[in-house]
Amino acid sequence: RPSTGLSWVIVGVVVIVALVLLAILVGTWLRPGPELPPVSPDGSSSSPSATAARPTSQPADCPDVQVISVPGTLESSSKDDPYRPTFNPNSLMLKITAPLAAALPDARADIWTTPYVAQLSNPVAIPPDGQASYETSRTEGYDKSVAQMKKVYDKCKLTGFVLMGFSQGAVIAGDIAGEIGAGKGVVPAENILGVGLISDGRREPGDARTAGPNPPGVGVEVAYGGFSFGSLSLRGKREGGFGAVKDRTVSLCGNKDPICNQPKDIFQAGNIATTLPELQKVLTGNSHALYATTTDWSSNGQTATQWMQAWARGVIDKAPKPPHS
Repeated sequence: RPSTGLSWVIVGVVVIVALVLLAILVGTWLRPGPELPPVSPDGSSSSPSATAARPTSQPADCPDVQVISVPGTLESSSKDDPYRPTFNPNSLMLKITAPLAAALPDARADIWTTPYVAQLSNPVAIPPDGQASYETSRTEGYDKSVAQMKKVYDKCKLTGFVLMGFSQGAVIAGDIAGEIGAGKGVVPAENILGVGLISDGRREPGDARTAGPNPPGVGVEVAYGGFSFGSLSLRGKREGGFGAVKDRTVSLCGNKDPICNQPKDIFQAGNIATTLPELQKVLTGNSHALYATTTDWSSNGQTATQWMQAWARGVIDKAPKPPHS
């Protein structure tokens, strides 16, 4: 049995390794997607009561479907145009939404990309990196997404919603979906047609449908739940998961992506045997920026972005066409 002094040494080593790992993970979140050829246009709060009387028609300028797309870290800005986002032309989410917008008329699907600061300050950067904190960034992304959903729903009670996001954007879209699924969101659960998440930092296996690889780990916010260091605070799991919208939610995660696939007990004191190999994986096999390739995620030869685009198109094609007045 190790002495008390040795136990504290082990705990200290694990904490130091965990801090280093978190710093690297922040760097992972801050890594933009790979340079790839542009995708061709053809695609190569209290919740409103779900029991309230629904109208039989809605205004003519209401879309059948409202798509809310939340980009990942460094893929958006607060002043970006939600209908023609140009801040980061290489945004992973644009590889999904640009072909949808080109293929579908506005009356069928309104494609809206959340404009938010999309940053994540590294708490151990010396000198400070000047980035907005994770909490500031995710709050702005959440607030703007919810505000747009409320704006649409207040006028268009029959419009269906599709929520999508990557990385930090997946956390934001997933949080909104979880609240709606618990009956505490900005629209009723019955108005949610689908939720598509790529590399969700609050992922838990079994909380959503999946495709392609389905690694056994959890999102980094779950593995480090409750951890706070400087400007970085991680919230843990979503209590209740996705609730009433679980059957309409799909979550994609690559085996070598440390943002969505972490051992559950990685931050447990004394578990250095798990922590050190995980640190090595982050340093050598990180696939977080590779979802537009088949390097670590594929399904029947499709990349995650191709799969998500096809999934979203299928959800939209099957969506009801509410009468207009």
